[in-house]
Amino acid sequence: MTTPMILVSGLTKSFGEVRALTGVDLEVEEGTVYALLGPNGAGKTTAVRILTTLLQPDGGTANVAGFDITTQAAQLRCAIGLAGQYAAVDEILTGLENLEMVGRLYGMRKTEARQRAGDILERFDLSDAADRRVRTYSGGMRRRLDLAASLVAQPTVIFLDEPTTGLDIRSRIGLWDFIEHLVDEGATLMLTTQYLEEADRLADRIGVIDKGHLIAEGTSTELKEKVGGDVIEIEVADRAHVMAAAAAVKGVGTERPRIDEQEGRVRIPVSSPVGVITETVRKLDAAGIKLRDLAIRRPTLDDVFLTLTGSAIEAEAAANAKARTSRRKGRR
Repeated sequence: MTTPMILVSGLTKSFGEVRALTGVDLEVEEGTVYALLGPNGAGKTTAVRILTTLLQPDGGTANVAGFDITTQAAQLRCAIGLAGQYAAVDEILTGLENLEMVGRLYGMRKTEARQRAGDILERFDLSDAADRRVRTYSGGMRRRLDLAASLVAQPTVIFLDEPTTGLDIRSRIGLWDFIEHLVDEGATLMLTTQYLEEADRLADRIGVIDKGHLIAEGTSTELKEKVGGDVIEIEVADRAHVMAAAAAVKGVGTERPRIDEQEGRVRIPVSSPVGVITETVRKLDAAGIKLRDLAIRRPTLDDVFLTLTGSAIEAEAAANAKARTSRRKGRR
């Protein structure tokens, strides 16, 4: 049996009274993609920063690429690549100069660093912009350059912290294609993301983290099976009525309705759709809720995420709604 490329046991980290990680255990096999999902503040970035030696853990152990993250940090840094949430490139330098600088920092000779930089720029379709200053790059180009910088030293393990945040859909899909290419070449990746379709497409295994706990783990299919059954999806005509719609259909399904206030949607897991649609429509009509759409579908990774972390999301939504109400009252 091979040793996992990332092996984490009992990892803990606190910032004052805030417990960011509370005993996280996980494994990532060589040549696979592991996606870490969770709400804002769940502990995803903290975990990545610890595994890349940017933070010291309070407790637990972790090995990455065969190196202990605390006692062999210097050796580990030479074996990994990291692209954070924000592009860490120098706007004054050109794209080529940025990558050359990274190569030199890794100890490459000048000619070797320039050759490697040119090769990487070509792979990321940035050769035409190699001699332009980075401040002239678009957001998508900067993100690609940042990822390119993490690959200059040909790392064994790559960490991507929300790699496609802020990218348009075309740039996002292009980056997904390149990530898949890296894995085909044998790279091991851990990524954090808030795009569920990103995890669904890229990840071999997915961990769901909430309030510092790893609350679920498995393949996309395994996690979807945890939800089970069908899902009734309601879209209200007026998003202001989404909370009222959720209250009206409470008790219809097998679990509490899941609310997406921003999209004006309510999702209800059901064991069987027979008779449930009629009951749902009747209850919404009695509450005076007008619909834009109502449909039945199989569970998605969104449903898994909302089912597992829904309490936190719903509490945040309720707090936001209360704050908006207070602001409206204050303006009167």
